[in-house]
Amino acid sequence: MSTPVRRFAIGEEDFLLDDEPFRILSGALHYFRVHPDQWADRIVKAKQMGLNTIETYVAWNAHSPRPDRFDTDGRLDLGRFLDTVAEHGMYAIVRPGPYICAEWDNGGLPAWLFQKPGTGIRSSEPTYLAAVEDYYANLAPILEPRQIDRGGPIILVQVENEYGAYGKDKAYLRELTELTRRIGITVPLISVDQPIDDMIENGSLPELHKTASFGSRVNERLDRLRQHQPTGPLMCSEFWIGWFDSWGGHHHTTVVEDTARSLDELLARGASVNIYMFHGGTNFGFTNGANDKGTYVPIVTSYDYDAPLDEAGNPTAKYWAMRDVIAKYAHVDSARRRTAEPSPRHIETPAARFHATVPLWQVLDGLGEWSSSEEIPTSDALGHYTGFTLYRTGIECSGEAILQVQEVRDRAQVFVDQRSVGVLARDHRDRALVLPEDARGMLDLLIEDLGRVDYEKRIGEPKGLIGPATVNGEPLTGWHTLPLILDDIEPVAQVLREGGGSANPDLIAGPAFARAVFDVNPVDAGDGAEAKLPDLYLDTAGWGKGVAWINGFCLGRYWSRGPQRTLYVPAPVLREAGNELIVFELHATGSPKVTFAPTHDLGHTEF
Repeated sequence: MSTPVRRFAIGEEDFLLDDEPFRILSGALHYFRVHPDQWADRIVKAKQMGLNTIETYVAWNAHSPRPDRFDTDGRLDLGRFLDTVAEHGMYAIVRPGPYICAEWDNGGLPAWLFQKPGTGIRSSEPTYLAAVEDYYANLAPILEPRQIDRGGPIILVQVENEYGAYGKDKAYLRELTELTRRIGITVPLISVDQPIDDMIENGSLPELHKTASFGSRVNERLDRLRQHQPTGPLMCSEFWIGWFDSWGGHHHTTVVEDTARSLDELLARGASVNIYMFHGGTNFGFTNGANDKGTYVPIVTSYDYDAPLDEAGNPTAKYWAMRDVIAKYAHVDSARRRTAEPSPRHIETPAARFHATVPLWQVLDGLGEWSSSEEIPTSDALGHYTGFTLYRTGIECSGEAILQVQEVRDRAQVFVDQRSVGVLARDHRDRALVLPEDARGMLDLLIEDLGRVDYEKRIGEPKGLIGPATVNGEPLTGWHTLPLILDDIEPVAQVLREGGGSANPDLIAGPAFARAVFDVNPVDAGDGAEAKLPDLYLDTAGWGKGVAWINGFCLGRYWSRGPQRTLYVPAPVLREAGNELIVFELHATGSPKVTFAPTHDLGHTEF
């Protein structure tokens, strides 16, 4: 469903919709972090909060896991997402990058970009620009017909993303701008940067409307933006109202009253806004990014962001406080509170037991293909850009033995003849460990890519085991390497269904896969509506470290390091009977029980 053809422009003081002043009240909602059957629910709740626009990044690497692929199915159906925005009478801002940050793996840049020597990312280097041109060509048939002047919802498109914090290649920004126009984008183009003089100047062009990113000190930062752009509407296109979490840290929250006060100041200035995030969603699968400002720190599975809608799409106290502020400046139907705010309800959480487990070693042949080389390859060199890679060679030691590696990216479990020896962790800067005395036989290193750096200079670094590796100073050669293909967990599930491995385990000794089956009761939706399956929260507090799937859908990683203690299970992936949980546990669980929490548990906040 399209809206009537309209005109959107940038005026001397305001955005103009059909030549009339228009204030953008937008909320960030990343389609690739939300189950597509839940898009409409989140969009409706944005409208009920008083917003008129939805903003989204486009994650290039999610759409293009290989150079010759551009996927648009399921969570990647950007066209369907934009159509859903339009169906609910909302406008759209699209931010295709090509770099997006977003606490997303590699900042959205495909890892395969870096396999060709000399490729210069986020620059006017020809190899990189050629790849971007192919990417934009794939976006063109999705975005071009969905612009507001063609009857669609798109009113703004962003060029690059906070580029002033990275570089100052004006030729690159001009190439991107011209490319955006060549694929048929006619709506106004914007840039976004933090309101710091050098960043604003380095990150934009005269033909791009400058917007800012900040979360506090509103008037000071709007004044700085105005100094660099004397005319045109003021806009904070990333109004930070929360923050993301990292493994081993605390769950970040912000004070609701402070957020509401800052929003009030912003709107009182007549500025437009995009709330980052309105609804964060989840880093399903292996999609989380990482930071490295001296120490490597991977980001957790939840992208709740302390947003107005929590990870499961429920309105929070921040939602109502921000809605009250918006109601001072725009029409908000007070009756909608009854439909947006769910009534408290009791949900009977299911319970189950792991009834079968199989060691990783017994299912390796179904998870990929081995390759051989004298020297250690990176996982990127094998064309494997996410998840796990197994490295194997033979050793024969006399007496004490020390394994030493140049670097691990990002975490290695070490085994001799499939017996655990220890862990080498990048964030601990581990480089060496003691092997058993007189160690002989098969040496395995199971390497986990914990998420690619999404910000600053370490974007694009290869993953896996970075050689050389030695034992007592002698180089290890003759490597056999297996990228574990876990996009489809069905081969493992089939083994467990057919009784492979151990039946009725009392515990899981990793690395191993385990299977459980559970039923879910529908929940009364109230007001005469048909009962429906609820969202669930898989309780991982008693487990070690690993990955979980339900009905083949990868929920993401869990880790006893915390802070998060639950994994969000979207209702659309469930069925009433025979739900199948598969867990890849790397270490150990001391109980066969599977439980679900009544709500999400994202861990402790800062003391």
